[in-house]
Amino acid sequence: MNETLVNMSDADRAEHLRKLIAGEYPDKRGRYGPFGGSYAPETLVTALKRLEQGIHEFLADDELQAELRRELKDWVGRPTALTHARGLSKRWGADVWLKREDLAHTGAHKINNALGQAFLAKKLGAKRVVAETGAGQHGVATAAACARVGIPCTVYMGAVDIERQAPNVDRMYQLGAKVVPVTSGDATLRAAIDEAFRNWVADPAETFYLLGSAVGPHPYPWLVQVLQSVIGTEARAQIIEAVGGLPDIAVACVGGGSNAIGLFHPMLADSGVEMLGIEAGGRGPDLGDNSATLAAGKPGVLHGTYSMLLYDADGQIQETHSVSAGLDYPGVGPEHALLKTIGRVTYQSITDDVALDALRECCAFEGILPAIESSHALAGAREWAKENPGKRILIGLSGRGDKDMPTLSKHMSFRDAAE
Repeated sequence: MNETLVNMSDADRAEHLRKLIAGEYPDKRGRYGPFGGSYAPETLVTALKRLEQGIHEFLADDELQAELRRELKDWVGRPTALTHARGLSKRWGADVWLKREDLAHTGAHKINNALGQAFLAKKLGAKRVVAETGAGQHGVATAAACARVGIPCTVYMGAVDIERQAPNVDRMYQLGAKVVPVTSGDATLRAAIDEAFRNWVADPAETFYLLGSAVGPHPYPWLVQVLQSVIGTEARAQIIEAVGGLPDIAVACVGGGSNAIGLFHPMLADSGVEMLGIEAGGRGPDLGDNSATLAAGKPGVLHGTYSMLLYDADGQIQETHSVSAGLDYPGVGPEHALLKTIGRVTYQSITDDVALDALRECCAFEGILPAIESSHALAGAREWAKENPGKRILIGLSGRGDKDMPTLSKHMSFRDAAE
């Protein structure tokens, strides 16, 4: 790792956190301390500047914000519930609460960002939207949001993910989206983002790239954080109302990092709240067997931003593995990279098998089928509870598991589970 990051002083770490909390990050260069920025082709510079200007106007427009809040309430179904997980609490010896993004329209947190960006695309006069998707939830959310605001969309999706997320592919078609299979590279999320970028570069004037995670060139990581922070803002108020205080820890899964940054960012100033991000440990610790970017990665540039990445000794971006399509990405958002570096958030990884075991446990004792991505957070919270008995745990349940049935059918024996 860069020596500047390794040798960062406590004073520097505190100053970075202060700037995050005060809204001074990202700075004018789109930086979160050493991370972030905008490493984009010259053809996209004007589009990115127009996007940044549009965001500032959008956020300052009271009428547009009021309309977005109405849509989030009446169409998305916000606020989503905060559920006391009584069964898991008893089993884990902890006080477990679930922030239920699985109950949002289209089945995951992705709709918060997709709807906000679709509004923005319309405001900027875009004629079409392009997007990428891994687990398919962002694709479904984009298709639904574009249908709602009246703008056509094309979704790029890796061929591997199309096979393992077939229900979501069918939903995208039903919602009017054009789905383009991507067979290049690893044929998963990274390849889908590559293709969406290429399409955007070809027509940046009339095309809006609706990026699904807190990655990419500035201003995307910031925009996604702003739109997803509704999760943590709601959860913070809800748990105070329910129990009269804050959780001891907030836990979320991390791929690119949109649901996690949405849960974490509004509570960064709450020094008594620990934060734990869970990455995909896949098959094990070897390069290529996981997607644990923050645990095993090094600084570098991917998809327009400087962050932590998984790459080999020759500097080539590494193909990754996870049973969860939404976590199968070799990078992570720059705000997460900074939060790891300054120690405000701890990041760990959970293997495929352990995540699937946590999914089964949630089904059996809470009557909730979580997404495989969310099951990584459940598994990480369960491990933390073993070392911290009696504590209050807030878990971001980022999505529901209906989309994962083809994968679950391959990896789990439901008859054995029933017995």
